Amino acid sequence: MDDQAIVLQVLENAGVPLSQKEIEAQSGLDPKVVDKAMKALKKDEKIVSKIRCKWEPNH
Repeated sequence: MDDQAIVLQVLENAGVPLSQKEIEAQSGLDPKVVDKAMKALKKDEKIVSKIRCKWEPNH
């Protein structure tokens, strides 16, 4: 599973919007890896932030 898929799965499993720090803690990935994956997911519009600094899957 690639880093983007891991980040997306963490967000989907959480059921609530998460901060980047929470995603890092739950995924076990390095902060730089999570940041890079999130940038790609944002660009592809796979995640959205409806609450400031909290992210969730874009359904």
